[in-house]
Amino acid sequence: MLFLIILIMGTLISISSFSWFSMWMGLELNLLAFIPLMNESSSKSSEASLKYFIIQALSSMLVLFSILMSSLMNENLSIIEPPMNLILNSALMTKLGAAPFHFWFPEIIEGLNWINCLILMTWQKIAPFILFSYNFFNLYFIWMVIFSSMLISGFMIWNQTSLKKIMVFSSINHIGWMVSILIFNPMIWIIYFLIYSFISSILVFMFFKFKIYTIQNILNFLNFKKMKKMFFFLNFFSLGGLPPFLGFLPKWIILKILLEKNFIFLSLMMIFFTLITLYVYIQLCIQSMIMKFEEKKNIFFLSKNFIFEKFTYCNIFGLVIFMLILNFV
Repeated sequence: MLFLIILIMGTLISISSFSWFSMWMGLELNLLAFIPLMNESSSKSSEASLKYFIIQALSSMLVLFSILMSSLMNENLSIIEPPMNLILNSALMTKLGAAPFHFWFPEIIEGLNWINCLILMTWQKIAPFILFSYNFFNLYFIWMVIFSSMLISGFMIWNQTSLKKIMVFSSINHIGWMVSILIFNPMIWIIYFLIYSFISSILVFMFFKFKIYTIQNILNFLNFKKMKKMFFFLNFFSLGGLPPFLGFLPKWIILKILLEKNFIFLSLMMIFFTLITLYVYIQLCIQSMIMKFEEKKNIFFLSKNFIFEKFTYCNIFGLVIFMLILNFV
């Protein structure tokens, strides 16, 4: 519990600081608190925590190097001068796990439990995103990150059997969407991030509760009525941004903004590669629905008080409720 509090404090220090050096200190505090949370008794978690520490330490070194070099070039420490801003943003993208700096992300997350995976995919992204928003310098770098995140996530999610890697490449895809809107409207980024975190939390807590790690585990676990199977996969569809679910709302807003600014090719590319990830979810759903199982009536998932089922209703009707609110405003 102590390390979790320090983890939150480190992020808050980073995003509320007025100097780059204080932001760097917040990142380091966050890192030092997360390592003990990752390190469990298993060898996989120990290896993952060591790899994570090395990657994040190298990224932090680059952040500190760019800050110090920029301070030598300019007395105003609040401004990061080129080419130091390229080094700084590359280090922040590495901390995020955005493509093409994502090489560590799938490997490390395989050694973590589901709760730590959720923290790494959600909370640990807040500080690097906020710091990145303070240091826009070159649209070409931003487009490179967006294109790479979409392209790599779209192709690498194919033929994956590990649900952790599927969630990782889905996260990389969402990073591309969030970077694209962060440069135009940070408030929309907040909405996107909150909805993404909400949907991811539902899925991850399901996986954690029922000890699901692979696609085969899903097919073996979903041994109940087809309607209940559909509830399970509706969360996947919402994560992929399929209308009319809640996950479609932030993507719809982002596409509207990008098209208004005449980024037509970028919008089409983002839609295309997101459809690839969505196709994987739909294929998994169809495969599960056509398989015949002996249906069980007494299972925890069928409980009327099952909280994940209530959250699924939020995913189903969230966009509809939002549209109704807009009509009355």
